[in-house]
Amino acid sequence: MNTRKVVFLFNTTLLIGTTAGFIIAFILDWRTHINDLADLQFGGFIMIIITPAIWTVIAQMGFFAYLTVHRFGLGIFKSMQLWNRVQVIIIAFVLFDLMFFRHLLFAEDGESMLGYTILPILLLAYALIVAYIKTKETNISAFIPTVFFMVVVTSIEWIPALRENELTFLISSIVPLLVANTWQILVLHHLNQKDEKDKNVQTKNNRTKVKARPSK
Repeated sequence: MNTRKVVFLFNTTLLIGTTAGFIIAFILDWRTHINDLADLQFGGFIMIIITPAIWTVIAQMGFFAYLTVHRFGLGIFKSMQLWNRVQVIIIAFVLFDLMFFRHLLFAEDGESMLGYTILPILLLAYALIVAYIKTKETNISAFIPTVFFMVVVTSIEWIPALRENELTFLISSIVPLLVANTWQILVLHHLNQKDEKDKNVQTKNNRTKVKARPSK
């Protein structure tokens, strides 16, 4: 992608992710925010704008890191099929870790691990939906990389919130991350397709100019 498209991706992702994060944060504690606005206290209101913006920037850093890792993985394993198998194994490990380590850190004595399976199951279900949409718009080869990005990369970006066992914090952080990552992964092929179209148009124009030159 050229600089103009990178800037477009950054700005749109920041706007969409921050807006989604702001809305969910406002809903989660709407009474407090309404009272603050009524008293002309804007500190909390500003924070629910800044905080999701930070999460969205983290999501963008993770996205470009993922693109690098994906190319690196293809280069190492020399085969998309083999690299996909590795990604599936990593996805399974991450989902297990989301359940096991959160139970290990936060479970009370005698508390079942069953409740800690909800979070990884929901994350996987959402990733599968996004991967299905991505596949419908591109091809089947995009399915596993999309699930990998939505599960593994999002989980890594989510680590600062996962260290806490506070439901409101978990929700207010995962929403901008998921929205930003969903937008980035689904808009990427559109930007790439536009690049290909631009190249084809430029090539066609160059050929037309060559044919139009008078022969000596």
